[in-house]
Amino acid sequence: MYLRLIVALVAAKMAMYLSRLTGRGRGSSLPGMLALRIYPELLKHYQGQPRKGVIMTTGTNGKTTTSNMLADILEKTGSRVVTNREGANLITGVATAFIKSSTLSSKLNSDYVVLEVDEAAFPVVTQWIKPDRVIVTNFFRDQLDRYGELDTTVGKVLDALKKLPRDVELILNADDPLVARLARETGWTTIYYGVRPDASISSTAAYSREAKFCPFCGGTLVYNVYLYSQLGDFKCPQCGFARPQPNIEAIDVISDATGTRATTRVSSDSYRGIWPLFIPVQGIYNIYNGLAAFATALSLGVVPEKAVLSLTSFTPATGRMELFRYGNKRVTLTLVKNPTGFNQALTGLLAQNERQDVMIAINDNDADGRDISWLWDVDFEVLARNPERFSRFICSGQRAEDMALRLKYAGVSPSLLITEKDYLRAVEMALCGEGAAVGMLATYTALWPVEKILGQKAERVSFSADRVPSVS
Repeated sequence: MYLRLIVALVAAKMAMYLSRLTGRGRGSSLPGMLALRIYPELLKHYQGQPRKGVIMTTGTNGKTTTSNMLADILEKTGSRVVTNREGANLITGVATAFIKSSTLSSKLNSDYVVLEVDEAAFPVVTQWIKPDRVIVTNFFRDQLDRYGELDTTVGKVLDALKKLPRDVELILNADDPLVARLARETGWTTIYYGVRPDASISSTAAYSREAKFCPFCGGTLVYNVYLYSQLGDFKCPQCGFARPQPNIEAIDVISDATGTRATTRVSSDSYRGIWPLFIPVQGIYNIYNGLAAFATALSLGVVPEKAVLSLTSFTPATGRMELFRYGNKRVTLTLVKNPTGFNQALTGLLAQNERQDVMIAINDNDADGRDISWLWDVDFEVLARNPERFSRFICSGQRAEDMALRLKYAGVSPSLLITEKDYLRAVEMALCGEGAAVGMLATYTALWPVEKILGQKAERVSFSADRVPSVS
């Protein structure tokens, strides 16, 4: 058995080395896949090794950003962290994260393990690695061919949480009724985070709304304010289930081209007070990610000022509202994978002041979801209602024609639509268009080739701790 463990680790580390040497792939899943095939019980050797704990993030959207934000905070305060930064969140990616930081005898030198874990993989991963804290971001409809209906996804996560040790702590999104319900149904200790319901930042659109009914009595949930999708100030008039008061709550949220800022009220066992929060990426959903990381860091004993400072200089992972500069043009690259996330990406496009060229790359590989019918649940009609904001739309990827058809039915003028399946030509067309800015949106398997091309032609923009953008 010990020999199989060493063989598995040697094979995995060789795969990592060859991946870096050849430049083919990111080496974030294949090493773990190889190791688990050779030795399926690999992960049990890492259980209990982190000196201070294991934190897992699951949910539909925001896992990568939240997990990376928390890992950054912990590393910048002096901790050694094992994490899967690239977003490989199935059991193969989790195994790869451990292997990268492991000796050939499966020994780790780490204070924390911070992992994002796919919702469907969460029950499997937690059989091998028991988290001390679990962050749940949100639950939205995602790839139906992979996850099934949303109730199935929530049920799998709930069942897995119930099987964890009683001392586990949950960090839950108070504004999502599908997430907030988990506290009552598990009985575990919970820290809530959320955004104060404010009509000035609410969404009036009715698209992609889940959780219309109370999970406890079946009554219709009533909302005072929707923030987006089903997130907001909810209450069940029949049984009283309602949005819990968050321990960490964002107030006065403002999002613009430079990033997203808020005043954050903290009321926890360790800290009470108000701290300013700035994250150099757009979108109210990124405030949720920041709040989740901030809340978890405080629960781990990090001083609020240090956590806030770390978030100020956060650099998003590939495709998470990643910022580039092409000449004088601002270029934003965003991963899209489900209706709610796509709608938020479109909101980000409309938040730009400049006229834009937009490239949308849609694939239907296994990682993207074979069923692309979800595109018809996205509110592309908002683009047609604002034609003055866009120069043209370049549709690329394996399902470029389907994307163009969806935009046509949304009311976008056919004269603004271009179909170009080749990524290189599509990126060049977007960068050299008439718009003063460029928005690029891509599904999983389209994201990486688009990012590679964009990285060769444009300069990445990062932020320092004093919020000054720099080009690298």
